[in-house]
Amino acid sequence: MAGGELDALEARARERLPRSVYDYYAGGADDEVTVAANRDAWGEITFRPRVLVDVSAADPSVELLGTRLPSPVIVAPTAFHKLAHPDGEAATARGAAGRLMVSSSLSTVAIDQVVAAASGPVWLQLYVFRDRGISEALVRRAEAAGCTGLVLTVDVPVAGNRRRDDHNGFALPDSIEMANFTGLLQSGMPDGGGSGLVRYVGAQFDASLDWSAVSWLKSVTRLPVIVKGIQHPDDGRRAVDAGADAVVVSNHGGRQLDGAEPTAWLLPDVVGAVEGRMPVLVDGGLRSGGDVARALALGARAILVGRPVLWGLAAGGEDGVRGVLDDLDAEFVRTMSLLGCRTAVELGPDVLTP
Repeated sequence: MAGGELDALEARARERLPRSVYDYYAGGADDEVTVAANRDAWGEITFRPRVLVDVSAADPSVELLGTRLPSPVIVAPTAFHKLAHPDGEAATARGAAGRLMVSSSLSTVAIDQVVAAASGPVWLQLYVFRDRGISEALVRRAEAAGCTGLVLTVDVPVAGNRRRDDHNGFALPDSIEMANFTGLLQSGMPDGGGSGLVRYVGAQFDASLDWSAVSWLKSVTRLPVIVKGIQHPDDGRRAVDAGADAVVVSNHGGRQLDGAEPTAWLLPDVVGAVEGRMPVLVDGGLRSGGDVARALALGARAILVGRPVLWGLAAGGEDGVRGVLDDLDAEFVRTMSLLGCRTAVELGPDVLTP
């Protein structure tokens, strides 16, 4: 959606949310340089359109891992949606309205309920924890729920320094649970809602993790494994070698390493490195249909959007989510048409200024 409209939506969400919750969603690591750079970098890419092309039936759909998606816009995994709306991730799934949704393992609604609420495909985002049994149990829940992909987040060997959360003393209320973990943890461990479980799960992040984690995850599931957090072309190549089915170019929305390169700059190098051997997706700062077109022209198969979905959820529940995504799709189709592209697949480097 247009920048001014999105800013107004974020302002409405900010009015409705407690300060600590807004800051948790909006904030990034340290000075939040990368948060701003992610968004600004897309606007630095300019178009070179073609004219006199019949675009009367412009088609925004894309194929991804054997599934035809109505739009290249995917709902990114973000945590704790019940902090924004009482229905949490179920409302987000309904608002996605047939689009692909990636549900966070830190969801406040269990994955089977998210899938039940969705009218489109759902992937589960997860981590490979110190206790592999927890990760494998989450995989089994995703499979049983009907998820069609697993998104392995790999850019959290340690937590980023999120100053806003430290300043606010951000904590998950006891009334809200991390629903995917219910019944999974060992006797005596916190189970259910509140910050005790958040701290326990946080302690499960493994700083010793290496590429064998991808191979391990592939060994315990037949679902496609998408590696999220690629920020170097060599890691794109390694993801191919490790057997990943796709990668997401991502710096975690600027929430991990401040000063990390904007994803718009990273994307072409990773696309070049994988040499068409797997789909490349991207997130980080995409805020308009024009940004979606830029990403696809640079070689992305699809894009993920996170914070705007949360603003829509906080401001208007499932209707707010649907409105954000509908606006992005409409802008994307308009941009495609003005570029002289009849399908999303036709978007390539030739529509960008060299």
